[in-house]
Amino acid sequence: MKAVILAAGRGSRLKGFTEDKPKCLNKIGEHTMIDIQISSLKAAGINDITIVTGYRSEMLEHLGRTIKNEIWNETNMVSSLLCAKSEFDTEVIVSYADIIYEKRTVSLLIESQKDFSIIYDKKWRTLWELRCDNPLDDAESFMIDENNKITDIGRNVDNYDEIQGQYTGLMKFSQNALSVIKDTLNKLPSELIKKMDMTTLLRTLIHNKNNIYGVPINGNWCEIDTIADLKLANQLYQDGQILQS
Repeated sequence: MKAVILAAGRGSRLKGFTEDKPKCLNKIGEHTMIDIQISSLKAAGINDITIVTGYRSEMLEHLGRTIKNEIWNETNMVSSLLCAKSEFDTEVIVSYADIIYEKRTVSLLIESQKDFSIIYDKKWRTLWELRCDNPLDDAESFMIDENNKITDIGRNVDNYDEIQGQYTGLMKFSQNALSVIKDTLNKLPSELIKKMDMTTLLRTLIHNKNNIYGVPINGNWCEIDTIADLKLANQLYQDGQILQS
């Protein structure tokens, strides 16, 4: 099994914290975000890790194998994922670069036998209430049925009834799932793919009758999107663990 970390973007909402380095090189405690991710992946037994770089790519090359998204400032997550398609010869764990999580969360993904496995936080609202005054300003739709199949994801919503959890940016695709993704994207215009985010891809796959399954967690992760998020993550991350948010 392999892992691909999507670290091409700058993270402009962190403002001065990304002037001289990629977003994922900001520190949580004594470690950078990406160091925490790599440590969690390796602790769970994933040692084959590729980082898709873009902004200030040279600063990430010392971490291991890198593939650069040459047009990172014109594209979104799906384009960065496709930059790593040479790694699609086995199961792949895909991780955003602006999240932190623990070994046990990675282990849950490894244990999943589904082609498409998506980590989601059932207790998301506790974390979001720490992150922002009104969680609905930032949260997105996430609906899942009694068989753990995701039926909706990633839309802007204005009520809590459409949110049964929150997508975290950590997922696993089997080799078969990666083939489905490539086939799906081959049918779409290149300009649409350039701007496509991951939840739009997942919604497209769901619309095309693919079964996308949720893997639940109850906190113990953080997304770092803003300066406030960075401060909060530093409060929650202690002694190698992310406190129950």
